[in-house]
Amino acid sequence: MDNVLEMIQTVGDFLFRHMMLWNLLFAIAIVFFERREPKSVWAWLLLLYFVPILGFIFYLLVGIDMRKRKMFRIKEVEDHISEAIRQQEHQLKSRHWEDLDANIAGFSDLVMFNLENCGAMLTDSNDVDILVDGNVKFDTLIEDLKQAKSFIHMQYYIIRDDVLFHRIKEVLEQKVKEGVEVRVLFDAMGCRSVGHGYWKKLNEHGILTAEFFPALFRRLHLRINYRNHRKIVVIDNKVAYVGGFNVGKEYIGLDDKFGYWRDTHLRIKGNAVLGLQLRFLLDWNYAARENLFSESKYFTGIEPGTRDHCEIQIISSGPDNSLEQIRDNYMRLIHKAQKSIYIQTPYFIPDESVLEALLMAARSGIEVNIMIPCKPDHPFVYWATYSYIGDMVMAGAKCYTYDNGFLHSKGLIVDDKVLCFGTANMDIRSFALNFEVNAVVYDERKAREMVGIFKEDLKHCTRITRDLYARRKLIIRVKEQVCRLMSPLL
Repeated sequence: MDNVLEMIQTVGDFLFRHMMLWNLLFAIAIVFFERREPKSVWAWLLLLYFVPILGFIFYLLVGIDMRKRKMFRIKEVEDHISEAIRQQEHQLKSRHWEDLDANIAGFSDLVMFNLENCGAMLTDSNDVDILVDGNVKFDTLIEDLKQAKSFIHMQYYIIRDDVLFHRIKEVLEQKVKEGVEVRVLFDAMGCRSVGHGYWKKLNEHGILTAEFFPALFRRLHLRINYRNHRKIVVIDNKVAYVGGFNVGKEYIGLDDKFGYWRDTHLRIKGNAVLGLQLRFLLDWNYAARENLFSESKYFTGIEPGTRDHCEIQIISSGPDNSLEQIRDNYMRLIHKAQKSIYIQTPYFIPDESVLEALLMAARSGIEVNIMIPCKPDHPFVYWATYSYIGDMVMAGAKCYTYDNGFLHSKGLIVDDKVLCFGTANMDIRSFALNFEVNAVVYDERKAREMVGIFKEDLKHCTRITRDLYARRKLIIRVKEQVCRLMSPLL
């Protein structure tokens, strides 16, 4: 025992004596070997300088860059997708955009940008239902689950062992008895409160489960900073869901802390379902080590929509890619705005380029509307958000706090013509660190419907005027400055 204590003391003394050397080595790694934003570099250097030992540990847990790692590469799939993308590029370039839908023609550069940079195929003949209430969303989802005949693919960042998932689980277990394949993919960090025994019981009932970035020894999350934040459900390729709702009682308004939960989910029927199916299969193959691309049934059965005829691109991004596709898509949309921009997001921590684009839009006379929650679920993130909102208010943007519970809706609408909603927040984490997925809907009717929903939400909002922001208390100003300094790490 004495030998062990002596060894621990020796190691501790060595680390302490060479603290400055470790600081230097980590600083070199951050500055010279990883391409980071200057603000992020300085934030890490300050952390390493002021908190040397804990800074090392924190950097190992959340600071390592994954952008050069191609996690989801499947050669035969990539070749097939690349060929389909090249064919669509050729078709679009060889046709006059004016011959297409007028709304698409006005955003032809964005369509091509998403196609070439995100591999996002443009699909037509889609019906879209906008769901903003948790009870309506999950009641609708459960009814669709009951109609499943072949397979159910479900992916959520958070799945809680509570009343809501119990309802869903009953349906899933019944569908397994009917011969339907059921797969549930969850994120290790988002579901850390649910024990492994729970998922094992699901497996025993025939529900296949997979964990994204599982913890080491079930406790130590070495990739704590990288989260699969996607929420996707695909049922028989007939219908798919994407949006902000996770699975937990708070999302149906049963948590006293948050009260009513205001979110946005899209229910899609049509050719865009295949884009969400592809995204799920890529994530599932990585987490479960199972190649489902060899099964043709997962790519058939698409039924075109008959009502809305929306054009949609499904775009996704993640830290395994050198490009920030959803962030870049937002940038293109902001720059193309001529009249109005509507943004709803629980966290507003844009990087410098997005912030400057929004400030320029506001100062150019474009109506910029931003809605955030009135209460924090993550205090540091909230006060950083409030700091950036202050910049927008002073630039002339109309900014609001949603007072009727908690706002978790994620997306934007430009010129009442195009909307982009899904799982990505308007923050650095969603842009660079999380695995996200959004739907870009090129349809004036749906864009106007979403704007109408935004304006209905305004009945439950408080506007943050310049005078109100200028009169904020000293303690709030301090919180803003501290949290803004930390924003590259949040």
